[in-house]
Amino acid sequence: MAFKKDFVFGVASAAYQIEGAYNEGGRGESVWDRYSHTPGNILHGHTGDVACDHYHRYKEDVALMASLGIKAYRFSISWSRLIPDGAGELNPEGVKFYSDLIDELLKNGIEPYVTLFHWDYPTALFDKGGWLNQECILWFAKYAEKVVSLYSDRVKYFITFNEPQCFIGQGYEQGIHAPGLKLPFDQVLQIAHNVMKAHGAAVIAMRKAAKQQIKIGYAPTCSASYPKNDTPEDIEAARRAFFACPEINGGAMWNVSWWSDPVILGKYPEDGLRLYRDYLPKITEEDMRLISQPIDFYAQNIYNGHAVEAAEDGAYKFFKREAGYAQTAIGWPVTPEALCWGPRFLYERYRLPIVISENGMADTDWVSLDGGVHDPARIDFITRYVSALRKAADCGVDIDAYFYWSFTDNFEWTKGYTARFGLVYVDYATQKRIVKDSGYWYSNLIKEQKNRRNKQKANISLQITV
Repeated sequence: MAFKKDFVFGVASAAYQIEGAYNEGGRGESVWDRYSHTPGNILHGHTGDVACDHYHRYKEDVALMASLGIKAYRFSISWSRLIPDGAGELNPEGVKFYSDLIDELLKNGIEPYVTLFHWDYPTALFDKGGWLNQECILWFAKYAEKVVSLYSDRVKYFITFNEPQCFIGQGYEQGIHAPGLKLPFDQVLQIAHNVMKAHGAAVIAMRKAAKQQIKIGYAPTCSASYPKNDTPEDIEAARRAFFACPEINGGAMWNVSWWSDPVILGKYPEDGLRLYRDYLPKITEEDMRLISQPIDFYAQNIYNGHAVEAAEDGAYKFFKREAGYAQTAIGWPVTPEALCWGPRFLYERYRLPIVISENGMADTDWVSLDGGVHDPARIDFITRYVSALRKAADCGVDIDAYFYWSFTDNFEWTKGYTARFGLVYVDYATQKRIVKDSGYWYSNLIKEQKNRRNKQKANISLQITV
């Protein structure tokens, strides 16, 4: 009843949500700067201008990670901090910041996992057509090549895109995230196709530029369907629901297979091709060969899911949530089953090692009179979800890592600073950090995993000796 011996418990973050210093150190503007500076877009008019001031306080944050025994940190690079106009010269100050951060992590025994794109697209490229301009494929590949050329002497793990469902679906279809557009569906599908081509081109460029053997992943997201009852019929119904493509007016961008089948299986799902046939971009065999460049692990952000049961006609139906169901502070349902069945279904279909690149919960945290931040609900949440993930491992799923989202509280996109996901509390007025009870609990979880690993090694040594 345990994860494999080299399993990793880590923490995660994203550049725009924590770095701040939005106009310092030669950084260029991103679409999230422009979007958050536009009145009415972000709750209470908040912006990421300062955020957690990680740009100036990264040593303090890394020291906190080390004090808690954290051994892996997934963070993203701000494209416009590294290359201010997106496709031109490197910014020396940006290059140095990420180099210093990586060195600080390694000095403290923390493995860096670098995400190339976590939504903060350079406005200089957006103003040239962005993801609708076919040049975007080359722009991203060149950016990826530079990142790997700079840092792969020390970094082994890279992720191309984080949650394309969100930054495309919410940013270009619904208009509720940066850059705030509501484009026709054919243009949305063209953007999606271009992004996946950019992923493939980046994989090729990264392999060529790597200074050591690197591992490359891809991190989409989606709610995970799971069976209402542990019966063959409900399991199959949940599996089909998880990989189905929704109708155009039913949240079409929010699915697994449209984003992952092309990348891993080299083809779009048949039901999606049928549903979206009147809006499809031109798709060539050459495109699919580019998109499906081999990757080393499949990352998935999973926060919740929905129970599914078999219908009498052979179809499936989503089980209605009960009144008063458990939910987080931002209304997301608490469904630990998602972290058992989601990885199971993904591994069955794609046969790549699974990394849970984000999982966590927002809570209404505050500093108590005793000076601590007590968050028993988050401890309970992680306990339930990690236990579910262990069940998936027990069922034979190859799971490499679990990254809690997030290490610190941060700028939570359109919710501003009202949603706190962190293991570490941030007082945004003073930038003081306070480790929450859940941070100490997570530290103990990591120690327990290390102790189990040491016992396994000891048992193996004993068997060899005997």
